Amino acid sequence: MAQDDRPLEDDVMLADAPDEGGRPDDRIDDERMDEENTLKREFVRSVEDALEAGDTGEVYDLVEPLHPADVADLLELFEKDERHQLATAITDLMTSEVVAELNDYVREEMMEALPADAVAQIAEQLETDDAVQLIEDLDEDDQKAILAELDPEDRTAIETALAYPEETAGRLMSREFVAVPEHITVGDLIDFLREERDLPGDFFEVFVIDQRMHPVGTCNLSWILRTPRDVALGDVMKRDQTLIPAELDQEEVALMFQKYGLISAAVIDPDGRLVGQMTVDDIVHIIAEEAGEDALLMSGAGEGDINEPIREAYSSRVRWLVANLGTALVASLIIALFGSAIEKLVALAVLMPIVASIGGNAGTQTMAVTVRAIAMNQLTSSNTRRILTKELRVAFLNGLTIAVLIGAATAAIFTPLLGLVIALAMVINVVTAGLAGVLVPVAFDRLDQDPAVASSVFVTMITDSMGFFAFLGLAVAMRVV
Repeated sequence: MAQDDRPLEDDVMLADAPDEGGRPDDRIDDERMDEENTLKREFVRSVEDALEAGDTGEVYDLVEPLHPADVADLLELFEKDERHQLATAITDLMTSEVVAELNDYVREEMMEALPADAVAQIAEQLETDDAVQLIEDLDEDDQKAILAELDPEDRTAIETALAYPEETAGRLMSREFVAVPEHITVGDLIDFLREERDLPGDFFEVFVIDQRMHPVGTCNLSWILRTPRDVALGDVMKRDQTLIPAELDQEEVALMFQKYGLISAAVIDPDGRLVGQMTVDDIVHIIAEEAGEDALLMSGAGEGDINEPIREAYSSRVRWLVANLGTALVASLIIALFGSAIEKLVALAVLMPIVASIGGNAGTQTMAVTVRAIAMNQLTSSNTRRILTKELRVAFLNGLTIAVLIGAATAAIFTPLLGLVIALAMVINVVTAGLAGVLVPVAFDRLDQDPAVASSVFVTMITDSMGFFAFLGLAVAMRVV
């Protein structure tokens, strides 16, 4: 290779710092994207108008400058029929990158509308983990038809991934990685990386393996480039590494990346052999997915995807509403027990929703903190008692503060005795809320159930019931009525 005598620094150019008011990405066109990096309504409408007019050339010209992720966003904004028209109008823009960025429901719907050979062609352009995502949600017959169209190597890789449980490292890992034996030198490795044509498009480290394909170390690319060529790889590699079992749940994988500050990590099968790698870009998707999933499960909203079919959205939400109806009846029965007292003093009916509402909010706060702590492995069997004690103290202080405020207001408006009753009831209910907010999610976790799924229903039932019972019971016991 010919070289000139100019110093390397002369060929190095540093990018100018962006203006403070500049956009985060120079490719973004102000005519198409707004300040939040989403497609403008006017742009989407122009594409719709071109589609309605049958002007496919205009549609193509409008969409062609978009990034694949923005093309995927555009497709998701259209109704089902329009979506298929748009995909037909921009056929060669429907690249594997666009398909990989599509919402799960939209991707599944579009893949089911395409012939098996077309889906197989798209799958062959994707990395294995993206190809698995493309195929895994389709019907079994469609999966078999698509797999039959793939070449043997791709088919074997995808079938192996599908054999692992859903949402595990084996399903999500990339099978494209670089692995070398430890007896070579750094120079040998550099030559291999330069000459080998069948390398992954992007990789952050090189895995070092023994004869049985067991990972024995890892080398960051920065180490390799800064180490003399004659140094043995075994002398510079990092032997202490984090290995991820292929059947480990994706949430646990994300926690490992967060805890140990990983950029990538080797995935091993039950025999300890290197079978793939997880990279930080996979983890970003997992964290976003798990965070959204927990928030939606706590509200009983199912998967909460706006592209979710009506039937699935209905079935996932209605069952928790029915469960909530049953728990609400418990609170209603408690109110019925004190019906005569409420008839004699209307103020009880005015004030008792306040006690229940504050208790419900306090319970939701504690429950949210507990569910997050469980998800992050911060709350375990070894510190449950300490966390429970802490939350009870917080609940008592919160309850005391609210009790003073509502008690003083009630005493001024009604009677001092009624003010004392609601103050005591408030302390009791907020402390109960703190107790329930910890124990209910922990109980679900101990039963190997997702604590985010139904905790809110039971915590609300407990706080409502205790709020009504404490307030009305104290009112009767202290002869307010």
